Amino acid sequence: MRRLLLAVCLSAGLGTGAFAQNAEIEANIAAQIQAFEADDFVTAFTFASPNIQRMFQSPKNFGAMVRNGYPMVWRPADVRFLELREVAGMLWQKVMIVDGDGRVHILDYQMVQLENRWKINGVQLLGASDPAA
Repeated sequence: MRRLLLAVCLSAGLGTGAFAQNAEIEANIAAQIQAFEADDFVTAFTFASPNIQRMFQSPKNFGAMVRNGYPMVWRPADVRFLELREVAGMLWQKVMIVDGDGRVHILDYQMVQLENRWKINGVQLLGASDPAA
């Protein structure tokens, strides 16, 4: 995971504005996942938008929601970034996460830019699949 985060951060300075934007978004999501892996919900909470922070009110509540509702994000075996796209004026980053049991999950992260920093404004679970099928 650290190598992925480092590669994303290094690539941020190598491309066009759109590529840099994509790298910044990926780095934000990767850093939040890394914080979850370390059970550092205080840091993970800082990557959430103000709307999400208001909804959960504390890192403890936020961490409980992730552990219970998104265990594949809390303890991923593999994380891969798919396409970044704009839908109705909002940016959505699609992410494939493989959980510890080898199940593949596709999640969609809604991103918002606030004060020149990207924040996660919500996550939708698009689906899960069995790679053995």
